[in-house]
Amino acid sequence: MHDTRSISRRRGLGRGRAWSLFERVAPLAAVLLVSACTAGTTASAANGFVRVDQVGYGTTETKHAYLMNAGGASPFRVVDESGRTVLDGTAGASTGAWNSGFPSVRVLDISAVRTPGGYRILAEGAEPSPLFRIDSSAALFAPQVAANIRFFQAQRDGSEVLASTVDRKPAHLNDARATVYEVPRYDEEGTELQDERLVRAGGPVDVAGGWFDAGDFLKFTHTTAYSLGSLLMAQRDSRAAGAELAAETRHGLAWLDKMWNAEAGTLLAQVGIGAGNENVRSDHDVWRLPEADEAPGADPALARRPVFRAAGPGASISPNLAGKVAAAFALAAQTSTGADARHALDEAARVYELADREPGTLTTAYPPSFYPEASWQDDMEFAATELAMAGKALGDPRAGRWARDAGRWAAAYLTSDALGTLGVGDVSALAHADLVGLIDAGSLVGDVTRDRLTGDLARQLEDGLARAAKDPFGAGADQLEFDSVPHTFGLATTALLHRRTTGQDTYTAFGTRQRNWALGANAWGMSFVIGSGAVSPRCPEHQAANLTGKELTGAVVNGPNKAEAFAELNRFPTMRPCLVGGFERFDGRGARFVDDVGAWQSVEPAIDFTATALLTFALACRC
Repeated sequence: MHDTRSISRRRGLGRGRAWSLFERVAPLAAVLLVSACTAGTTASAANGFVRVDQVGYGTTETKHAYLMNAGGASPFRVVDESGRTVLDGTAGASTGAWNSGFPSVRVLDISAVRTPGGYRILAEGAEPSPLFRIDSSAALFAPQVAANIRFFQAQRDGSEVLASTVDRKPAHLNDARATVYEVPRYDEEGTELQDERLVRAGGPVDVAGGWFDAGDFLKFTHTTAYSLGSLLMAQRDSRAAGAELAAETRHGLAWLDKMWNAEAGTLLAQVGIGAGNENVRSDHDVWRLPEADEAPGADPALARRPVFRAAGPGASISPNLAGKVAAAFALAAQTSTGADARHALDEAARVYELADREPGTLTTAYPPSFYPEASWQDDMEFAATELAMAGKALGDPRAGRWARDAGRWAAAYLTSDALGTLGVGDVSALAHADLVGLIDAGSLVGDVTRDRLTGDLARQLEDGLARAAKDPFGAGADQLEFDSVPHTFGLATTALLHRRTTGQDTYTAFGTRQRNWALGANAWGMSFVIGSGAVSPRCPEHQAANLTGKELTGAVVNGPNKAEAFAELNRFPTMRPCLVGGFERFDGRGARFVDDVGAWQSVEPAIDFTATALLTFALACRC
């Protein structure tokens, strides 16, 4: 059973039949084989490596880099871009062995360097570190928010695509008149569709637009609502990339509004199907450009994609899904004005009222194994909190009731057996932080106190600290489970929220180390945000990026995973082969990272991954 801290994603594109009638889209190209040496991560003469946050460090924050080598105390120095030494030091005590080749990892404390500029670290017997910057938080992180937004632009579906991002072209225009089908039935593993054929239930419905979920072309209400909520919080609480971020949230909100039919009281759950059978062709059976789905001669199953409901008209909606959707609409009400704000609030209130208060099986996606989820009270707390905030701002008389609901849902979450940390499967950190704000503003929330909410933020961070204490690089997420990178960004975000709600720096250094790890201060010397830093993934499992050969700027990938997860990689005849080799030298403690277009286990990007990182950068920006 997977909890919210170790979500098992099975959305990789390799399941089912791989042969495509779209082979003409991209002839097989020569394999891109790039050694990690040329990627700047190794050198044959070096026996030590310095790992740094390749984006950089804030001028006043604690700054840690790591030296991995064969052991022994080692002097180091920090030099600026002209080669002038600005700091001399000695590596700290070993934090533990990583693998047999690197039995020692040592912390390099460079906190004393505060002057803005570009720097490298030189350590005896080690390859020089990549160039990194020390600068203000606004200078470092506003560009990262902009890069993350660029990934969302690349994920756009429909007519409002941006050609400047991975050569995108309009796609899936037939989604404007899509057919709704009965909820599909799957086997226990969620890999095989049990229905011989899909059964029509209604339509047509307009579900054009929105964002692709990941490297495929499926569109999920579940991940879109989470991502949109995170982006809207960033828009509300930070000025980073203001106009572009606002434009992107409008795009996501327009699609979410289509997935919710207020008149019928129906929420649609997804567009497309990711696991089929011999009779039902799925999105994951073909590797192609999105516009090929409606090209002349296209497979009808891809040209006319199925839509599935979360629940029947007027029926109760799974509360985890209803909560995320209602929270996103309520946040839209907080970031809008006039009639738009009122409309968004009304949409949020209606979805919230339809949430099932006594759920059985939770609904996320079809098949459910794509996004298993254990908690739901956190989603209801999130919805009620954001409704209360929006209602208070708009003078809605229901604001007080929503605030009391938020307190009740928070108390229920705190006593549940599904406590997790921030990510698509657990939004309690976001809900707690805003509920504290309501309490501070004088709202009566009844069943929960400020201290209990901030205490649970601390609990989530303590969970990460316990894992970090056992990891040589101080990683707070489990590198043997899926989603290690987004969970790392979740911890970094939670540390920022804890500081905001308590005014204390108890977890500030820990949160900074999590950001550092995700951006290069890890065993592989890899920034897991594409295009951020000297070394980042070059072969993401993303169809449009792979077939166009364009960089997927700003995308956040899954990251390292347990070695056994890579037993089978995805291979399609139409795939442009791409592999950056050499990282196996840095695999350790059962964890592996593979930069191969077929390695969905480590290099598939996703909107929820990137939304969590964007929120981290926006909150850290302080701009």
